[in-house]
Amino acid sequence: MLDYDDLLEYTNWQRESWHEWFTREGGSALAMSTGPHGDGRFTTVGEVVRHIFSAETRYVERMKDHPLSDTSVIPSDDVDALFAFGRDSRTALLGFIANLQPDQLDVARELTIVDRTLRLTPRKILVHVVLHEIRHWAQIATLLRFQGMSVEFHDFLMSPVMSA
Repeated sequence: MLDYDDLLEYTNWQRESWHEWFTREGGSALAMSTGPHGDGRFTTVGEVVRHIFSAETRYVERMKDHPLSDTSVIPSDDVDALFAFGRDSRTALLGFIANLQPDQLDVARELTIVDRTLRLTPRKILVHVVLHEIRHWAQIATLLRFQGMSVEFHDFLMSPVMSA
């Protein structure tokens, strides 16, 4: 059965693949525009990458009742800094999961996300975090392909997750 553990493994693989790809391509790929039709939050691919890791960081902070980090200080045009941030965010998420009591996984609590207060369980947040990341990597791949860049396949079937 697919669960968030499989999705965490998949996103770990995606992060490694993207880190290698951005390292080969250099900072110019991070500087690529997200285009004129976005929601105004991100103007470059690097800002979207930072957002992926920022969201993971902030969800852990919310679930632990910690103040939210100012992640805008992470440079969005520095491959190594971005992916070091991603390693830190994943370490924090895995630490949260390891310390979460099994009987708390489905206990809903109120959390404020941007300007909305929602009743959410840790399980729903964990699934959201990985789906959020997967969705954004797909958007990044599309943006880069539209700019004429050759991007590798990142389909789940191509990943080593759940392979025989």
